[in-house]
Amino acid sequence: MDSNILSSPEYASRREEYKKRFYVPALELSDSTKEVLIKYSFLNLHISTHPLYTSEILPRLLTGTQIYLDLGSAFAQNLRRLVADGVPSSQCYGADLRLEFLDLGYELFNDRSTLKSKFIAADIFDEGSALRELDGRVDIVDASSFFHLFTLAEQKHVARRVLALLKPREGSLVVGRQVGNSRPEEYGMRSGEGTRYRHDVASWRGMWEEIGGEKGVGVEVWGNLRKVEGFGGRENAGEVEGEGAGMMEFWVRRLD
Repeated sequence: MDSNILSSPEYASRREEYKKRFYVPALELSDSTKEVLIKYSFLNLHISTHPLYTSEILPRLLTGTQIYLDLGSAFAQNLRRLVADGVPSSQCYGADLRLEFLDLGYELFNDRSTLKSKFIAADIFDEGSALRELDGRVDIVDASSFFHLFTLAEQKHVARRVLALLKPREGSLVVGRQVGNSRPEEYGMRSGEGTRYRHDVASWRGMWEEIGGEKGVGVEVWGNLRKVEGFGGRENAGEVEGEGAGMMEFWVRRLD
């Protein structure tokens, strides 16, 4: 993929087209799908703003010897940001429950013939899913906008699964951002069916230390929960801009 495409008028035009094509239909979809589409997060290349991007994530992946996994990748925009910055696409994997998102990513970025990344259709809660091929092989897991889709019990399951995906050595890394809240607890879905757990930094750290302790793995956890403005009239604005709510950037580093 041409690195200039990300700032080109052509890409900007396609972004606007995708907003029109997917925003209104998304209103009729499930909550989990709305989470991806309504926020337009699939159009934002936010990994490049992560605090570790220039100091660690990109340099490690530019070596061509480390594996990156975009977990819950949807259109795999973060993966493509890395590739545009020089990371070998063959070292980048994407995984999502629905492969049609990944197919549409090829259309959005116009790179079907050049991108060498492998995309996996998998359910994170299915122990026998195709994700097993990556167990113990991944250096950096990008879990942006993923954990916050689930209850606390489900998030603990996901954390165990992510630890299994990471290489069992010091420095293996989980990075991302997600909706959080200064009052960590379960919050009801808009549909009225079920809940999702929103963390603050302390509860996020506590969860990972608990799961690491179960597995005998030391972890170092960093997070920053900040207020966000600018979601305007989007249906999910209250989840990010409501009382106590915000976006939390994070990383989780394996220590041994």
